[in-house]
Amino acid sequence: MRCIGTLGSLFATIALALTAHAQADPGLQSEVLAPGLAMLVGRGGNIAVVHGADGSLLVDDQYAPATPQIRAAVAALGGAEIRFVLNTHWHGDHTGGNENLGKAGAVIVAHANVHKRLSEDQWNPLRQTTTKASPPAALPVVTFEDGLRFHLNGHVIDVVHVDPAHTDGDAIVIFRGANVIHLGDTYFNGLYPYIDVASGGSIDGMIAAADRALALTDAKTRIIPGHGPLSNAAELRSYRDMLATIRSAIQQQIDAGRSVDDVVAARPTRDFDPKWGGGFLSPEVFTRIVYTSLTGSR
Repeated sequence: MRCIGTLGSLFATIALALTAHAQADPGLQSEVLAPGLAMLVGRGGNIAVVHGADGSLLVDDQYAPATPQIRAAVAALGGAEIRFVLNTHWHGDHTGGNENLGKAGAVIVAHANVHKRLSEDQWNPLRQTTTKASPPAALPVVTFEDGLRFHLNGHVIDVVHVDPAHTDGDAIVIFRGANVIHLGDTYFNGLYPYIDVASGGSIDGMIAAADRALALTDAKTRIIPGHGPLSNAAELRSYRDMLATIRSAIQQQIDAGRSVDDVVAARPTRDFDPKWGGGFLSPEVFTRIVYTSLTGSR
């Protein structure tokens, strides 16, 4: 297999795409989902905000430069001080504001693997890059293995760890009374998802995470994806089925002994490209990521 050179170049391309995506700053937009609960959309991953007299909780905090905008948006919603930040996983477009908010007194909460990855340099053999360890103020001070529950401003908020999917530290967040779920980067709405294989992610885990989330939804559930617009169960089902169909098609090619370049040339995503292929990951890049996940190649 021509994996090292080809995939190294591939993931350098992904890194550039992610950087460009991060630098495209459309401003921060808010959408009220329920009393005391809103969604913030801007540069980086989507944020959920629980706000009220008990103080505010953020699910993810985008990049460090966005912190002033985030604080202003929380204040405009009527929120008090940001008391808690819950990270859905370790990537910088979801944790970049940790240091700012941690220094300001917010308690940062995440899965134990998020703490591990943020506190150590992370070498990515596919991208051939190192992400430096975060400073102490950016690290979670409360960690969990399976999950935990918040009681804040009248909301019951369940945090559930899912098996490795986007990374090995993914959490989904369930706002019980509001019938809202934040899925972090286990769900890219309208986009082929980035699966961080070097951080333990896998295509099988992404499908399993979607299945787990679907079991928690009904026709009225509103779903906050890690990236993309507010969604619902029908759209999540479509996403899950897309992942499963492409996974099956690529696995068949692998079973037939085809190389990654052969599989790319066969265009196993072609039926889905018009709907899902217009994001920062091209169909070719997504195909190569799924191939890597299924073969364990580096």
